[in-house]
Amino acid sequence: MPRGVDERIVILDIDEKSLGELGRWPWGRDLMARTLDELFTRYGVELVAFDVVWSEADTSSGLQVLDTLARNELADDAEFRAAYARLRPALDFDARFAAAMRNRPVVLGYYFNSDARAVRANALPAPALRRGTFAGRDVEFPEWRGFTSNLPRFTASAAGAGHFNLLVDIDGILRRVPLLAEFDGAYYEALPLAVVRAYYAKRLGAPPSVEPGYPPKRERDLEWLTVGPLTIPVDENGAALAPYRGPKLSFPYIPLADVVKGRVPAEALKGKIVLVGATAPALQDLRATPVGSAFPGVEVHANLIAGMLDESLLRRPWFTQGAEVALLLVGGVTLALVVPMASALWASALVALGVALIVGFNMAAWELGLVLPLASWLLMALAIYTMNMAYGYFVESRARRLLAGRFGEYVPPEIVARMARDPARYDMQPKDAELTILFCDVRDFTRTSEALAPEALREYINEYLTAMSAIIRSRHRGTLDKYIGDAIMAFWGAPLDNPQHARDALLAALDIQKECAVLNERFTARGWPRLRIGIGVNSGRVRVGDMGSQVRRAYTAMGDAVNVASRLEGRTKYYGVGILVGEATRRKASEMLFREVDRVRVKGREGAITVYEPLGLAHEAGPEVRAELEHWECMLAALRSGRWADAERALAELERLQPQRELCRLYAERLAALRGAPPGNPGELPVMAFDEK
Repeated sequence: MPRGVDERIVILDIDEKSLGELGRWPWGRDLMARTLDELFTRYGVELVAFDVVWSEADTSSGLQVLDTLARNELADDAEFRAAYARLRPALDFDARFAAAMRNRPVVLGYYFNSDARAVRANALPAPALRRGTFAGRDVEFPEWRGFTSNLPRFTASAAGAGHFNLLVDIDGILRRVPLLAEFDGAYYEALPLAVVRAYYAKRLGAPPSVEPGYPPKRERDLEWLTVGPLTIPVDENGAALAPYRGPKLSFPYIPLADVVKGRVPAEALKGKIVLVGATAPALQDLRATPVGSAFPGVEVHANLIAGMLDESLLRRPWFTQGAEVALLLVGGVTLALVVPMASALWASALVALGVALIVGFNMAAWELGLVLPLASWLLMALAIYTMNMAYGYFVESRARRLLAGRFGEYVPPEIVARMARDPARYDMQPKDAELTILFCDVRDFTRTSEALAPEALREYINEYLTAMSAIIRSRHRGTLDKYIGDAIMAFWGAPLDNPQHARDALLAALDIQKECAVLNERFTARGWPRLRIGIGVNSGRVRVGDMGSQVRRAYTAMGDAVNVASRLEGRTKYYGVGILVGEATRRKASEMLFREVDRVRVKGREGAITVYEPLGLAHEAGPEVRAELEHWECMLAALRSGRWADAERALAELERLQPQRELCRLYAERLAALRGAPPGNPGELPVMAFDEK
């Protein structure tokens, strides 16, 4: 539920207070006529809808007695007939009420009846859809035997009318409202739908028609209604799920007596959709809903009107049942295969995760406007868990503990867990693989260690390693290779394949730098030195697997790409950047935004490589970041083409945008050197080697 109060729709409440001030319901039509005039002239409301039925004539004025006298005893009395002709219009309260509705956006309510002895009182409005609209379709509308509608003069004067029948589920809870009701072969709209059509009639010049919608290649399955610019999801009963905004009072309530007595400020109702309905218990319009056991029926309509206007109604498409069966099969088979391979503790965690994923998937679908089943999936997960726990307790648990104990002596726990799920696939043998490697190191750690006592240093490094390891391992699914003092080595792409290993490694690097700022707040509060981190990231083919000696072995990665990543980390301090990335990583993470930092030589390689600084996901980059990057690229282009003045102007702008940036200072020095001794070919600028200072 989004909660909050939707100010667009106001409920004028026939409550206990109003009944106490104005008398028992129904009130005189003269009073309702004056109220309508006030609402439209003084308050300037957008539309008025009545969640009540005006099915009987108002006899409170005594007009029927005068009519009888005029027809009989006093038919020839000229003085009486003159007075009668003068007084009758004022005493015809129904005519006054009908006149107050005429040419105004007023929507009336009525209801259908399914009782065997149901009557047909008054006349129905014109149907929204003609007979035979759903001939040959798989729709199941409830059967109605009768109706009670408004007096014909009211129906003729109002801008529209809709039924306020509701569909109660088998558990007695109101979740759905039938937007269409079939009666004698024709189809009549619900009160909320009639309100929405009247609302758009003012904007479109005429009430928009109601058009049924069917999914492609499923022309028999009613799935939505099109009303003007709106698409309204419905089920096979023509019903829509009520999008409850929250518990009662999610819309403004104003006692109707306060409007009648003129106690409401005009701005409280100006431009609002007004629903007139009852919450007084004596009038019996309270319903059991998922958000309240005594929920006003008029607020159900308010929720539905708001949901249709916002196009936020939830959908139950035709494939819901098929999706339920498919997901039961997929989820059931997955859990049936995975859970038996885990220990009791991990199986419990996996099933808990599975339940969380089921609920999360269901909620995600809900947020996207889809209603999917939940109970069957949860029961499936719990049933598989119960059966496997019983089996594992007697047979499998001991064997799994032996396997974990055997490999846990020399393999990190996360690798053990992966191997246990599929031992045949995840072996420890070294193999060639495409990985992305990350090195993270604390700058000036020697100075930090000298400034802290041994116990404080231990806490300092533990907090740092714990926070960064959680980002690598938990948040971004990386493999922690080793700790090298205060440095961390991690990689992505093994032992599990990961097509997005470069992207995940870069996001982990960016998150590490963000976490560094969080840690620094805590460290500063304790009087500890601030933490500064350099990170190098590189991708390439390496040898990964179980390597080492007979005394000690480890699951690790070795190769040229690993060496380059380590050297990139070492160069971050020189360039004054937090992260440096190699060319291969940049090519594999096209959705990221990068700043070209320099071209450098790598020992043992021919030619130079370009190194970059990652700035984040491209779609998240703001205009400031893109503006700075544009100036940077202009500076590099000018520098490489020998346009020293243009390069100097771009550098000045960069220093204005990012004052005290080390990288700008370095390029200013380089520009000064090049201007003093320009190269023969401007495109062939000096290339820095990794080991040059």
